[in-house]
Amino acid sequence: MNVAYLLIGGNLGNRSANLQNALHQIEKNCGKILDLSAIYETAAWGLTNQPSFYNQAVSIETILEPKALMEQLLSIETNMGRIRSIKLGPRLIDLDILLINNLILNTETLILPHPAMEERRFALLPLAEIAPNLVHPILQKTVKELLMDCKDTLDVQKL
Repeated sequence: MNVAYLLIGGNLGNRSANLQNALHQIEKNCGKILDLSAIYETAAWGLTNQPSFYNQAVSIETILEPKALMEQLLSIETNMGRIRSIKLGPRLIDLDILLINNLILNTETLILPHPAMEERRFALLPLAEIAPNLVHPILQKTVKELLMDCKDTLDVQKL
């Protein structure tokens, strides 16, 4: 059994309803939800001229291997209506794997831990709420330490 830490988010449509729908689909298709952070509202990162995002960290227990889990998450995004047109652009839903167990993986389709998660406060803050002592397998720092060291100044507000 694997424990995966996900970040779910989106900035189009009814953001709260989209997160709830994604959680339902994750539980139905990927595995049992173990824990959820609060929802955080965040200004867009990277491509900033777009609506703010709602983000939430989720831990799940899953029998799926990383590649199969990623395929399921991408399928959920597609089924919910996500269209990939602009890199870092607005999106109805975004489902990312941050970490799975202590796994380090670098393939064409999946990199674990999620690349640059330590540079993104919008990912670290909700993750620190549910797993502050989880250790990044490459950097060998806890999520709480990564958050304290994070240089990102983007405003992240708990709803």
